[in-house]
Amino acid sequence: MERLEGVFPIVATTFADDGSLDLESQRRLVHYLLEQGAHGLGLFGNASEGYTLLEEEREKLQRLIVKEVDGRVPVVVSASHTGTDAAAALARKTQDLGADALMVLPPFYMKPDSEGVYHYYATINAGLSIPIMVQDAPLMTGVPMPAALLARMSRELKNVRYAKVEAPPTAPKVSDVVAQAGADMTVFGGLNGQFFLEEMERGARGMMPGSDMTRCYVKIWDRYESGDRAEAWDAFTRALPLMRFELQPGMGVSAMKHNLTAAGVIQSTRVRHPTRSLNAESLRELQWLRERCECD
Repeated sequence: MERLEGVFPIVATTFADDGSLDLESQRRLVHYLLEQGAHGLGLFGNASEGYTLLEEEREKLQRLIVKEVDGRVPVVVSASHTGTDAAAALARKTQDLGADALMVLPPFYMKPDSEGVYHYYATINAGLSIPIMVQDAPLMTGVPMPAALLARMSRELKNVRYAKVEAPPTAPKVSDVVAQAGADMTVFGGLNGQFFLEEMERGARGMMPGSDMTRCYVKIWDRYESGDRAEAWDAFTRALPLMRFELQPGMGVSAMKHNLTAAGVIQSTRVRHPTRSLNAESLRELQWLRERCECD
């Protein structure tokens, strides 16, 4: 498989108003993201409410999405667990269901030290034949992963090839990982693209935002990759207010679903508790921003 790079939106999980899976909306969303120019897709991250899904729902959704994508772009699937053996088993199953790569958080319940984190990823690595993306998200997990640890894993664990850096300040962390890991590790950004261009300037080669602004991110990526930094920054600046709104804790997923519903892509804005739904005042703010952050 060629190196993963580009814009990989985290696919929202679509629910009916009663909270059950809405598979028809899910199909429409996958095709919409491909039409918007996504270079790959991410499944079961925070922006897809993966933390609310039952095991059988994950399996059903992965089978459906892999089938709908049909090899057109890579599919990166989140496969993490608070226990090492359970994480390894989940990773193998996710690989068998057609993932092209796995995105894996460190164990965050017991919060091991660096050697414990290394052992966790080494155990997962031993049972796989596809790449692992280490999700470095200490704001969520409370588990710091220094650049030296990420670089060590990329050197010593054959499948650890990517890191998604969400450890603020992200741009300096990207620089550190790129400097210490070199060609052994490709860095992606997250946090809904808030520092997309700064991270690219430091050597990041991808971004994993939510799934409602894919055209915006692809436009920024295309401008930057063509060498037109001024146009890339102009496109980024136009999109930034909406990116910023969606980064408010607990509000982003609901906002993304409202945007996708307004675009006619999905049927319902339903989220699953403990994900929060936007109130009327926030919805007015979101509509105002949406009308002013067009990417075309």
